Amino acid sequence: MADIPAQNPDIDEVCLVRAGKFRRYHGEGWRQLLDLPTVYKNLRDVGYIVIGTVQSWRLLREIRPSIIFTRGGFVSVPVAIAGVLNRIPYITHDSDSTPSLANRLIARWARRHAVALPEEFYPYPRQKTITVGVPVNDNYQPPKVKVIARYRQEIGLTAAQQLVLVTGGGNGSRALNQAVIANAGYLLQRHPNLVLVHIAGRALVTSVRAAYDEQLDEVQRKRVIVKSFIDDLYRYSAVADVVVARGGATNLAEFAIQAKACVIVPSPQLIWNVKNTDALVERQAVIKLDEDQAEQDGRLAAVIGELLNSDAKRLKLGQALATLARPDAAERLAKLLLEEAAK
Repeated sequence: MADIPAQNPDIDEVCLVRAGKFRRYHGEGWRQLLDLPTVYKNLRDVGYIVIGTVQSWRLLREIRPSIIFTRGGFVSVPVAIAGVLNRIPYITHDSDSTPSLANRLIARWARRHAVALPEEFYPYPRQKTITVGVPVNDNYQPPKVKVIARYRQEIGLTAAQQLVLVTGGGNGSRALNQAVIANAGYLLQRHPNLVLVHIAGRALVTSVRAAYDEQLDEVQRKRVIVKSFIDDLYRYSAVADVVVARGGATNLAEFAIQAKACVIVPSPQLIWNVKNTDALVERQAVIKLDEDQAEQDGRLAAVIGELLNSDAKRLKLGQALATLARPDAAERLAKLLLEEAAK
């Protein structure tokens, strides 16, 4: 993964340090203690954290940064600890509504806590917490009629066609894929002008295409576009009438900027997916279905269909989500880093 930031001309140098993660699985409870491979990996990774802390301590003494910025991944822990030992301040950032384990471990020594949602969602001291949002690609912009019309033309949609976009994240989601496939025939039959764009994930795209081939007739199948992964998701989401997705923080931030009507099916294994979604449900900003509900015969199709049939409901849902949008998140975060670094 280090090759990706290394290709960015704005990054001067990429350095690698050891890091370890604590594996815990939502809903497994005490049974995790009986899984010997998991126990072994957790114990091994404690050693990795120690090694990474030593490496980070040496690295920070060499480059002497004014400030450290951490997004909360497990590599943050050794770097932040080394920052404390070198008396170098750091700022944490949480994209999700629930702080990551890494950020919770290093929170007490942080200079500031930058967060995605309003401060009251987080357990940090209020005086140290500031809402900045989630930095996203500049191509995600509030909807403009001319831009959306151009995107529709580029995608190949007619003026009368509606579009439902399905995305399970970068790697796709087997459970979400199966639920959408099971409901596709119902949707396409009742909405003759509907086009379904399904981002299935690289490893799952072949099986998803085969499932659609098996379940749909030839006419319906032509109205389903299955892709493994795209780097212009913003184009499809901008023109989508309804978006069906998981509860990933970055995707939610992107769809908020575009004021999209979203049906979210969070992954029960990823507790932050669930809590992100619940936080938005409280504000009536998304519709949530858990995996069991999405798998019920016709349930997902009925929810999507209700939105497709009502411009007012889609508008209300999209506007509620847009109230949480932070299009200037990258600028806010950059200013915060510069201000704290200057101190």
